Amino acid sequence: MTLSVRQLEEARRALAAPLFADVAGDIAVSFEFFPPKSDKMAETLWQSVETLAPLNPRFVSVTYGAGGSTRERTHATVERIARETSIPAAAHLTCVEASREEIDAVADAYWQAGVRHIVALRGDMPTSGTPYAVHPGGYENAATLVAGLRQLHPFEISVAAYPECHPDSPHATADLDNLKRKLDAGATRAITQFFHEAETFFRFRDAATAAGIDAEIVPGIMPVMNFASVKRMSTMCGTAVPAWLEKLFAGLDDLPAARQLVAATVAAELCRRLYAGGVRQFHFYTLNRAELSYAICHLLGVRPQGSAMEQAA
Repeated sequence: MTLSVRQLEEARRALAAPLFADVAGDIAVSFEFFPPKSDKMAETLWQSVETLAPLNPRFVSVTYGAGGSTRERTHATVERIARETSIPAAAHLTCVEASREEIDAVADAYWQAGVRHIVALRGDMPTSGTPYAVHPGGYENAATLVAGLRQLHPFEISVAAYPECHPDSPHATADLDNLKRKLDAGATRAITQFFHEAETFFRFRDAATAAGIDAEIVPGIMPVMNFASVKRMSTMCGTAVPAWLEKLFAGLDDLPAARQLVAATVAAELCRRLYAGGVRQFHFYTLNRAELSYAICHLLGVRPQGSAMEQAA
């Protein structure tokens, strides 16, 4: 087989450069956790916080169960992070099954606990598949929630964005219009739902710019810990699963260590491609496990900068 001059030059560059040599380490990261359901899960969560803290994340966020089902556990977890570390803690807050007064009281309790960052979401109903319904006297959607939070305290506010369109949106234009309303209401940034290919994010970013959105849009990265689970979540949120991804994870169901190595490689390559397209902020959905996110950050040049746990001591 005869290679062209261009192919030979590309091969030479690839062989000459170490892996991720073009990533300068000028990256800011954040991490998402969910509130633990047991003492053992709480221990795993806190070990993950301790592992990731030296990477100096911009913030760590803690999710809020459908219908506020994890309200107390979310609050306890966020409060502990705010109390025992110097990492800025962000609390998720939703509109579902609560009045404005109830939601305002939760937000005010966060402020009193030293939490200055809210991830404001419409949220999903507690019963899967149930259409969203506005609670009587509640916030109608995430945009009105953002506006309400702005009236309470000067929170930093993140909102959700959907590169492949929210399942409840009639089309992509309506979805972008909704995102713009949330940002115009006072949100600081948007964090995207996870996706599997860099071009998905780039197309969305271009469309957002064309729609007049100039706020920071941070890609949400979901490392594959369990392919069946990620595929199920992708189906629920309307995220396309490319055939090549399924092929990569085929045969690894009973080989967790090998699966983890493949997952780290795939996610790091996604981040490298995003970096090449100008992305410098990444938000990792950790599922309360630190290893994959830490490995990906390491490949991207993010190194320990002194433990935020020690700084709070």
